[in-house]
Amino acid sequence: MHTKISSATTIGVNAYEVEVEVDLSFGMLQFNIVGLPDTAIKESRQRVAAALKNCGIKLPERKITVNLAPADLKKEGSLFDLPIAVGILQAGEYISIDKQFLQETLFLGELSLDGTIKSVKGVLPIAYDALKMGKKRIILPLANAQEAALIKPLEIVGISNLTQLISFLRKELTIAPTPHSLPEQIIDTTLDFADVTGQKQAKRALQIAAAGRHNIMFVGTPGSGKTMLAKRLPSIMPPLSFDEILETSKIYSVTGKLNNQSLITQRPLRTPHHTISQAGLVGGGSFPQPGEISLAHNGILFLDELVEFRRTTLEVLRQPIENKEVCISRAQHSVTFPASFLLIAALNPCPCGYFGDKKKTCHCSPMHIKNYLDKLSGPLLDRIDLQISVNPVDYNTITNTQQQNVSSEQLYEKVHKAVLRQRARFTQPTMWNASMTPHDIKAYCAVSEEGEVLVKAVFEKLNLSMRGYHKLLKVARTIADLEDSDMIEKVHIQEAIMYRSIDYLLERK
Repeated sequence: MHTKISSATTIGVNAYEVEVEVDLSFGMLQFNIVGLPDTAIKESRQRVAAALKNCGIKLPERKITVNLAPADLKKEGSLFDLPIAVGILQAGEYISIDKQFLQETLFLGELSLDGTIKSVKGVLPIAYDALKMGKKRIILPLANAQEAALIKPLEIVGISNLTQLISFLRKELTIAPTPHSLPEQIIDTTLDFADVTGQKQAKRALQIAAAGRHNIMFVGTPGSGKTMLAKRLPSIMPPLSFDEILETSKIYSVTGKLNNQSLITQRPLRTPHHTISQAGLVGGGSFPQPGEISLAHNGILFLDELVEFRRTTLEVLRQPIENKEVCISRAQHSVTFPASFLLIAALNPCPCGYFGDKKKTCHCSPMHIKNYLDKLSGPLLDRIDLQISVNPVDYNTITNTQQQNVSSEQLYEKVHKAVLRQRARFTQPTMWNASMTPHDIKAYCAVSEEGEVLVKAVFEKLNLSMRGYHKLLKVARTIADLEDSDMIEKVHIQEAIMYRSIDYLLERK
């Protein structure tokens, strides 16, 4: 007897329907799986046979052929265990499922040898695309039910073991669908800017970065607070929208990094080590998986000790920073992952770290400093809007009990107002000041007469490129938004010019 069970697989963050065809024919007991399965799918034969046996069902004494269609689409993972088992049960007449029910239902899940149904990767992208496939429900592991329940009006049926599923399909047991709910966003208050003493300019720069999504670089001596500042940026970022929660959670779902979370509700902060490979940073593999820049989508990518990264590794960031996505090409197909992140970079000014320090002497030669900073290419630096010099805090500032450090809540007040101004300005919710096109700059970056005079002087004195000129106006636009000003004034231009400390450092090296 022959039957078809619907399932799905993921390529990148997109889902594709897979028909699990099961045929039982007379002959010696064999169990074959075809249709470009990977090793994990081929091993399903042993898992399915043991799970059925331990649930009191013996495999029929027939030749079992399982085809995963379309046959030219590569499949990976263990999520086909459950549809294969259901197909065998249906073809062997152990259960009788209505034809319409089968057509409207996707089956996903990995089987343990005792029949327990274990969680699988990629459930959220499959649930997101299930409606496009014409499906009304998904039967999946109970551990994945809350993750898939984000998608309305899909009916999500969570199952804990094979025996329970058989009873449900025989209509001997009623299982209520998992209710649709969006987890509450909880703001992490453990890292607050109130814990950072001094560093007013660096805090202001991070406020600008959060408001306009401007990439930022900290240059300073060891112990000056670069890492401490960077790790507190999420506390002043606006909360994720529903679409952003969905986009980010899909990426974590296909990589199996959701763990006990049903969704990603806070902006991710990814901090890869400087020894990371290109594939680890941008993604890769024979079955392409997202890298750190995609895991930082809608969040922050923090690269500490920037010049310790391999130059070739850093250069692969240029295209994703510009296009907000990364394309990984393989012989048979290409996969595109989203990669819209805010970049924070931190580095020392020289190999010993004390170039320009007032308290400690730098012993690095000009050649050493030049070789150290040469890992940073011009095109990469050109994509970083804010460059801040972070100096050590002096003793008087540390011991000043009357000084009150500005908190994350205080910084966020202006960020929130600036974000609202941008949402009213741009028709696309994914647009920020940092991603304005030349057309947007002409439309939204009106500069006062005094400001125009200053911009012209700066353009000629610093020999700005067109990109540098646009970048200056974008930063000034965000500063004006923070100050609730429609017009970019001279003072906004002056502040934007301040955030170019790396240019001065490179001139001195």
